[in-house]
Amino acid sequence: MSYLSYLVFSMAQIAPTTVNRLCKKHTIVTVNGQLPGPTIHVRNGDTLIIKTYNRAKYNTTIHWHGVRQLRTGWADGTGYITQCPIQPGGRFTYRFTITGQEGTLFWHAHVSWLRATVYGAIVIYPKRGSSYPFPIPRAEIPILIGEWWNRDPIAVVNQANLTGAAPNISNAFTINGQPGDLYPCSRSGTFRVPVQRGQTYLLRLVNAALNDEHFFKIASHEFTVVAVDASYTKPYKTNVIAITPGQTADVLLTANQPVGKYYMAARAYTTQQPGNFDNTTTTAILEYVGRQNLGRPILPRLPIYNDNATVARFRRGLRSLASREHPIKVPLKIDESIISTVGLGLLPCPPGQTCGGPNGTRLTASMNNISFALPTIALLQASYFGINGVFTTDFPQNPPVIFNYTGQNVPRSLWAPISGTKLKVLEYKSRVQIVFQATSIFVADDHPMHIHGYSFYVVGRGFGNYNPVTDPLKFNLVDPPERNTVGVPVNGWAAIRFVADNPGVWFVHCHFDDHMQWGLSTALLVKNGRGRLATLEPPPPDLPRC
Repeated sequence: MSYLSYLVFSMAQIAPTTVNRLCKKHTIVTVNGQLPGPTIHVRNGDTLIIKTYNRAKYNTTIHWHGVRQLRTGWADGTGYITQCPIQPGGRFTYRFTITGQEGTLFWHAHVSWLRATVYGAIVIYPKRGSSYPFPIPRAEIPILIGEWWNRDPIAVVNQANLTGAAPNISNAFTINGQPGDLYPCSRSGTFRVPVQRGQTYLLRLVNAALNDEHFFKIASHEFTVVAVDASYTKPYKTNVIAITPGQTADVLLTANQPVGKYYMAARAYTTQQPGNFDNTTTTAILEYVGRQNLGRPILPRLPIYNDNATVARFRRGLRSLASREHPIKVPLKIDESIISTVGLGLLPCPPGQTCGGPNGTRLTASMNNISFALPTIALLQASYFGINGVFTTDFPQNPPVIFNYTGQNVPRSLWAPISGTKLKVLEYKSRVQIVFQATSIFVADDHPMHIHGYSFYVVGRGFGNYNPVTDPLKFNLVDPPERNTVGVPVNGWAAIRFVADNPGVWFVHCHFDDHMQWGLSTALLVKNGRGRLATLEPPPPDLPRC
């Protein structure tokens, strides 16, 4: 495979495709007729030019999840945040450069729930002349966890938005687009990975599911984690991966077991009660070559769905590589300290309507009691061109009301947030700390928080209420993991740090799509610095209009 300075991915055709899943024929939206979509192979330093054509009936964008997008915020691909969507029959060319990132990321649609079937992996190899900081594997295999509905996902979320109820749970999870042979009518399509005994392989794991975190295991095998979210880690041995939507993990797998077949399997990790989430298991098959094996694969014993201890242990084990070749720069002094609650809530049903939420209410979500209202003009365009009335810049620096965030019986007066399109303004090169504080309003839940345009260091995490005096004393400022999506523990908090060195408007949101749809999001408006290299590029001429 050859690599050029400019990689052109010229035929990104977003269009309807017919597939057979779970005993039925379905028409879904895909890229280039594939589920998952094509894997993009690039090197650190390459520039991508992706010509995107929308042949589907829905508005769409493509978001390059985790890509830093230095000065190229117009290419971030976030509907109504950095661009107006590509309308049916329209087209748009995304142009951006991979800078300082190596490992695995992914791309997905970022309008409504189209990303249920519009997604694919991004594999970023080291710069020319460089190599991995671990032994070169025999082969590399992308493993993408997805989520499948037997209905059009857009119809599922539209129905939920209409009634105020939670959306219907998925019918299956998938590995590389296939549910696996534990589901009906799915055996022939089950994804298979052939391996040779004694060889080591690199699995590029992506959680592209919409509303569920996952445990991932392979029967009788162990992993060595070597990177997360396109950032190298110290080698970390484990027999289970805990991964939220929006996260990736590069793991080495040595085929050191007796020749045979072994299931790789994924199931949901959640704090919800059975019946409120998809409690099925997706599988693929690891097959040793060498002799024919007709027996049934061995199934791994996955953790129970609410195994908080296993998740916490896995997260504690991740540390940045922090080597001379791959240094890290954790901000030690802070210019902007933000504490934001993240949680769910309930709104009263409007007069004359019937609502499907608990006790006739509407489900909602918020950050610092602000439920984000998606605008009808892209925020970046409004900021760049000085269009008034689209957003305000008064997102609260701290929770507007101090209460026992993770306690029981939170007062009902705190259950209903305020709707608004409120942004937080950051000076260029300011050193930022954000503490995401989960709440138990209505119901406690995990929240995988994602920030566009940035990677950040996860310097601390804990259960209960964050203590700004004592908890920072325990922060890891030496080798914290660098991520673009952080799992905020149920009834807990997570602290992140980064330098605001990328001007633009950057979406901050929970990567559970139902939570994001309810308003668990905001945006950062990072000002330009001095000079061309510290200034957002002008918008491209083919930027879609609203």
